[in-house]
Parts: sequence; structure tokens; C-alpha cells
Amino acid sequence: MRRRGPEFRRPARRRLSYWICSLLGISIAAGFVLFFFQHHHQDRFRPPVWFVEIFVLFQYAPSICLGFPCVFHSQEKIPTDGNNYHGTIYLMQELLNSTSFSRQLADQVTLAKAYVIIAKDHNNLQLAWELRSQIRNGQGLLSQAAVMGKPITREKAHPIVSQLAQLIYKAQDFHYDIATTIAKLKSHTLALEEHAHAATVRSAKFGELATKAMPKNLHCFNIKLTEEWFRNPSLRKLSEEGRNSPRPVDNSLYHLYIFSDNVLATSVVVNSTASNADHPQQLVFHVVTDKVNYWAMTTWFLRNNFRGCTVKVLSMEELSWLNASSSPLIKQLVHAETWAYNIAGSSKDQSSETKLKDPNFASLLNHLRFYIPQIQPQLEKVVFLDDDVVVQKDLTPLFSVELHGNVIGAVETCLEAFHRFYKYLNFSNPVISSRFDPQACGWAFGMNIFDLVAWKKANITDKYHYWQEQNADQIVWKTGTLAPGLLAFYGVMEPLDRRWHVLGLGYDSDIDDRLIKSAAVVHFNGKMKPWLKLAISRYRHLWERYINYSDPFVKDCWMH
Repeated sequence: MRRRGPEFRRPARRRLSYWICSLLGISIAAGFVLFFFQHHHQDRFRPPVWFVEIFVLFQYAPSICLGFPCVFHSQEKIPTDGNNYHGTIYLMQELLNSTSFSRQLADQVTLAKAYVIIAKDHNNLQLAWELRSQIRNGQGLLSQAAVMGKPITREKAHPIVSQLAQLIYKAQDFHYDIATTIAKLKSHTLALEEHAHAATVRSAKFGELATKAMPKNLHCFNIKLTEEWFRNPSLRKLSEEGRNSPRPVDNSLYHLYIFSDNVLATSVVVNSTASNADHPQQLVFHVVTDKVNYWAMTTWFLRNNFRGCTVKVLSMEELSWLNASSSPLIKQLVHAETWAYNIAGSSKDQSSETKLKDPNFASLLNHLRFYIPQIQPQLEKVVFLDDDVVVQKDLTPLFSVELHGNVIGAVETCLEAFHRFYKYLNFSNPVISSRFDPQACGWAFGMNIFDLVAWKKANITDKYHYWQEQNADQIVWKTGTLAPGLLAFYGVMEPLDRRWHVLGLGYDSDIDDRLIKSAAVVHFNGKMKPWLKLAISRYRHLWERYINYSDPFVKDCWMH
């Protein structure tokens, strides 16, 4: 049978495609889902339970009382689940409504809490008690509303709100208004700031006294050594014989200078240096002290032999060339003492006299480092050591360090910003600002190598005198020897490897142990000196290991 042509065939029946049916099914399902969420949105999108707990606890629970006794109602629970949840949400909405009684009551309670504190501050305990009573009632009513899930009615809220309003009005009659409160708080703040400042000043003063005062055991030590000097004539004979020794002027030996009035501290410096030296017999220590401690210092070093090194003790009074005509510092001190004697009891400002008598400023022992070439003019190169250092390695290689024509070798301390020149000097003074860079790197006294030949060529002592005269009124720097040292040795300082001199053991308790171990010299600079009870215990053993506690004088004065 022959097939018909296309034009004579019956049109094919059109059918809905499968994907159209799928789309319709998805649309119907989405409609059911939307219908379901429309009727159950409160349950599906309610805030989490923890949020409701925190909200109710901090806003309405009677246990939040800000400084006065809290009352819990054992029969009430904060609604966080079940049927009570919707009541809590309703109460939250009530409190957000500015016209609801719940909101009015909550505002009154909050204001009353503030007046409780103010009333107690003014010692009005009766008013504070009445306010607390009404606050407890208001908190209890808010807690009940949270539990029941019902709004607070006018009948329940009115008595408490009225009582709170009367008490707040009463508090305002006592001038417990905002202006009074602000003024009171401001006065309290100022008083606390004054107390804090006074406490800081007292603490600094007591700390300063503790660092300057001689501990009882050190005083005992000096007294016993002085007694031994006058009781034992053989010591005086040995001292006279030692004055004729050629070793203190022999440039083939290694010379070290120490200026101190602390016998035990000086002993630790000498002992630690000699103990760690490869050839201690080649060491010569020049110890300069004051007249009061000269006999004790001499007795100690005559009685003890530190591995064969030479120790020459010199009294500062023997330096006849050090007088008011040659030293501006002594001239300033003499002038200050004369001024204080002639004008004692006057109303003039005595701050300059106080600064001049500050031991950190006025101690000639501290300033003798600027006169080293004059103490022993024959010497060419020396090492200077402070009395609060401990030597851990042989220092003789330091004498071979190339200074490149400079006068002093020192470790720089500008790794931190506060060791720049501007921290030590007054750059508002044009004499300073015109000659020095405020960002110039500072360096440390305490362990230094001096080329005395270059010193004399550069006239360092004359430069020191010039700056002392410029600072007669304390306008260039405050106190101490570092600032004049930075000025006098400016441009003639050779930086040393940091391992030669590690600082901070007198104030920093977090120095890396590896850095301390690698150091040739560790320095207890700061107020926590190792011979004081203030010392940092972590470092004390570094110093104490060089004390001979078996010595009878040490044993008598230290219960160790």
C-alpha cells in the first residue's frame, strides 16, 4: 500500500513535554512550603534560646541589682522554651513600645538604680533603702510578666511607678541631678588622680632612697675593715711599700680604672675580671674612692690576693689638682653650698641646689672618669669599669680593638628609640640643636676602652668643662654623667661589638639567657643593684658567685 504524501496526512497530536510537567510540580510544592511557613513563621524564625536567656536575664530578672541585695523568686523561671517562649517575645515587644507600662516601669527602675548610688555617695541611707525596696518590687513585676507572657496592667504598674516617681522627685529635691552628679564624679576623678600621682611620687622617692642608702651589711663590712686598718699596723706598712711599685705606670700591662665607694662591689669587679683573665698577673687595677672608704678599701685589697693582679687604691683627696679653679663641677658645688649656707630659710627656689646635691649628679667619683688622663699621665690606654658590672670573659683582647683614631670604644644603645640623643639632651636649647643630631645614637658608660693619647689630642677634658659650664643652670641636661659624656665624646666614639657589654640587669628581668652567657661584661645598670634586696633574683647569682662568704669579715656581716 502506497504511503500518503505529507500534505494529505492527519496532523499529529501535540503533547505536553515532560519538563513542563516537572516545572508545574515544583511550583505546586513551593506553594505548599510557602503556605506552611506563613502559618508557622513564629516557630521557625524565633530567636535562639540563648539570646532570650541573656535578654531576659540582663533586662528584667530581679537578680540584676547593680550594687544592692538581689531577690530571687523561687517560683519564677526565665522562660526559654515551650509555651512560655511566646510570652517572653511578647514582653520584649512591650518593652520596645514607648507607651507600654512595662517600658515605663523598666525606665523608672533604671533611673532609680542610678539614684541609689548617688544617695549612698551622699550618705543618705534612708533614701537609698526606699529606692532599693521599690526597685525590687519593679523587678519582681517584670519577672512575673516574663514568666506569664502577659502585659503589665495599669493596676499593677501604677503603685510601683508612682512610688518610684515620688522617690526620684525626692532625690532631685536633694539636688541629686545630673549636673550635681557630673560635678561629684569629676571631683572624685580629680581626687583619685591626685592620690595616684602622690602614690607614684612616693613610690619613686622610696625607691630612690632604697637605692642610695647603704645596706646595713655593707655598712658593717666597711666598719669592720676600717677597724682592722687602725688595729693592724702591718697593713699600713704594706700600703706604704706598694706606693713605690712601678707597675701602676707600666704601659706593657693592662690597666683598668674603677671609681667607687662600695668595697664589696669593687671586689666583685676585680675578682670577676681576674678570675676570667688568661694572665691575671698582667692586670693592674686603679681604684679611686673617697676619704671615708679609703681605709676599708685598702684593707680589703691588702688582705686578699686576686690571682696575682695588682690593685692600687687611691683617695680622691690625694688628687690635689682637682679643685674649684680647675673643675667647673667643683666650682658649682662650692657655690651651691655657699649659697645654701648664706640664704638658708629664704623663700627662693632651691631646686637647683637640690639637683646639684643629687648623688647621681654631684658625686665626684662618678665624674672622675673625665679626668682619667690626669690621674696617671704616663698611661696610654685603659679600660674603665663601673662598680655594678660583672666580668665574664678575658678583657685583655679589648686593648687590641682598633679604635680608628677615636678616643673611646663603647657599645651603642640605640636599638630602641629612647636611647637617642634627644632623650638625654635639651634640644630646645639652640646651643645643642645647632651642633648635634637629635637622632644620633646613644652609647653606654660602664665598660669602655680609652685611648688616652687620642684623648689628650682631642682635649676631651676641656670639652667636658665647657659643657659643664653651659649646664650651670641645668638647662642642657638634668643629672648624671652620660649626657656630658655624649657631648664631650661626640664624633670620637668607636662602636664595639654588643657582646662586649650587655646592659639592663638592674631593671630588665627578661634579658635573653643566651645574650647574657655570650657577654664579656654584664651591667647591673638601673636601681635594682645586686647588693640590694631590690635586686632581680634571676641575675643575683651572677654577682654573688664572686663573693667569698668564707672570709671572716663577710661572714660576720652576712648571714648567708
